Amino acid sequence: MDEPLPEENNSKETPISSFYPCIIGQSQILLDVFDIIERVRNTNTTVLIQGESGTGKELIAQALHYGSERKNGPFVPVNCGAIPGELLESELFGHEKGAFTHAIRTRLGRFELADGGTVFLDEVAEMSPMLQVKLLRVLQEKQFERIGGTKTIVSDFRVIAATNKELEEEVAKGRFREDLYYRLTVIPIKVPCLRDRVADIPLLVDYFIEKFNRSKKKAITGISREAMGYLFHYPWPGNVRELENVVERMVLLSHGECIDCDDLPSRLLKPEHRVEHSGEIPRQGFCLSEQVAEFEKRLIVQAMEQTGWVKNRAAKLLNVNRTTLLEKMKRYGIEKDN
Repeated sequence: MDEPLPEENNSKETPISSFYPCIIGQSQILLDVFDIIERVRNTNTTVLIQGESGTGKELIAQALHYGSERKNGPFVPVNCGAIPGELLESELFGHEKGAFTHAIRTRLGRFELADGGTVFLDEVAEMSPMLQVKLLRVLQEKQFERIGGTKTIVSDFRVIAATNKELEEEVAKGRFREDLYYRLTVIPIKVPCLRDRVADIPLLVDYFIEKFNRSKKKAITGISREAMGYLFHYPWPGNVRELENVVERMVLLSHGECIDCDDLPSRLLKPEHRVEHSGEIPRQGFCLSEQVAEFEKRLIVQAMEQTGWVKNRAAKLLNVNRTTLLEKMKRYGIEKDN
């Protein structure tokens, strides 16, 4: 997912296509995200990116950085969930020689290294309470001291944070500081999950097929209509990352030049993901996004009717967040008949 999109596949210009083209999609929900990026990319405002694992939160952070006036400065990612708490402070702020055991030399921290650029704090909700306090101070003052040092270091950096958790819930449970939450969410960006933008699946599949054709020296020409139907109806709990892995597998193991149902992983072929096909695509073609939207609308109405128009139950039935369901109902004008 970290390769730029070839120009010939970028059939529809988006607000960020010129500076980070590998974010692929033309669905309205993703275009809304692009619009936010376009409006805030050239500011120094703190941004919080929220979304499920595999939705591409780091790609959004990179788009904000490489589309900004800081693009020639460093982009410094820090995975707060992958670094043990006792080491994360040193990673962020650096340390002086002799500050602790094994500190055999002075080390610059990520905030210092990001001078003139961007610090990307991934999985920020995993940060310890002590570090949350220190992060709040750094965000407010843009200065800090290395561990074991007394010299105040000033660095010009922008902070972009990301999490797959609902920070409001973490605050309510006392696991995340409320003041830090408000400081991070000056500009919130919600990255949609793949099941909420199924119209983008053909574009993503085409991109990944071309990518793996190049890297694996294959010559897959495309995917059949029937196989694509299964991709549309699978819920994609792993989001775009899972789709990429599935396409890589299909490209490697495909029995022919065109990917077919026989090439799909077995989990995509379960009865609940089976698709009924009727008729052929008309010779004049049709708008895929409109057809997908109409199908999605019918499913939402069906779910609402099955649950007596109880939104929480319908959202659970569709395996989407309640807020996502409400947004879609508003977009499609779905209301209960009196």
